[in-house]
Amino acid sequence: MKNLISTILVVLAFICPISIFGQDIVGSKDHSLITRYPGSVIGYYEEQNYQKYNIATGPETGYKQIDKWIDAEGKFTRIYYIVKGETTLTEVYRNYKTALSKAGFKTLAEGSNPVSGVSKEIGGRGFLNTFYAKNPYPTNAGIKINTGSSSSAGACYIAAQIEKPGTNIFVVIGGSQYSSVEKVFIVDIIEQTIMEDDLISVNANQMFKSLKDNGKATLYGIYFDFDKATIKPESKSTLEEISKLLKENPLLNLYVVGHTDMKGSYEYNITLSKNRAIAIVNELVNKYGISNSRLSSGGVGPLAPVSSNETEDGRKLNRRVELVMK
Repeated sequence: MKNLISTILVVLAFICPISIFGQDIVGSKDHSLITRYPGSVIGYYEEQNYQKYNIATGPETGYKQIDKWIDAEGKFTRIYYIVKGETTLTEVYRNYKTALSKAGFKTLAEGSNPVSGVSKEIGGRGFLNTFYAKNPYPTNAGIKINTGSSSSAGACYIAAQIEKPGTNIFVVIGGSQYSSVEKVFIVDIIEQTIMEDDLISVNANQMFKSLKDNGKATLYGIYFDFDKATIKPESKSTLEEISKLLKENPLLNLYVVGHTDMKGSYEYNITLSKNRAIAIVNELVNKYGISNSRLSSGGVGPLAPVSSNETEDGRKLNRRVELVMK
């Protein structure tokens, strides 16, 4: 089985050294992915091993309504920074934008509204109110992102993403001017592990052990053309190992069972999973000389998921082939 690549640590460093005017709250720290703006102090800190998160990528389209979102999930870190002094909201916003760009992040959405008002555009105060209603913070945490004194003005927002093998990282930054001498920012980091398609290292011995221990072997190394039952050439190594398994164990008979995710209609997925299982059996019989009597095909479509169908990572796990002992 391929090892999932551990989360990359892309350090986003500002040019100036950090100057602390006060004390961070106990137990808090900067994320190794992104440093603080010089002079910032941490006023709230949260870390969760797993959390669902909603990333806004479009403006408000109505009362407390944003239509464009990206759903994310994974390890979640939230850091609330307070910046006191004459530094402007725009200065901090531009520094974050530059740091993310230099680190290779792709911008998903950005916007800054440096004047007072409840703008519905990306980065406006109205936008931030709606965004944090969907990604709430504790009301008793002293977070001032959606409040302000009579001298308050302006807000901003950045959502960015970087994807590497095995890892997908989102950074979402919301900021507002609480007063002329206090700006506040929430930095959210979502570290999403990407499950690779070929999760099992295709090896006849491993398949046999899985069959003996579990009654089945789950395979992710057989590939098909999109929405078809045509086996792709890159499936060859997996098929060779299945053939080896059967030839080394002449008394072993198998069901070849196709599985799909829940995208599309139930009837369509049942038919597709059955046709793909048939294609595998035909390939093993016609190209690898396995007796047809030793193999039976079947398809259960989306009826036996091993993960959630609400995320792409989960759907990848559900799109699989299983060998089941007769």
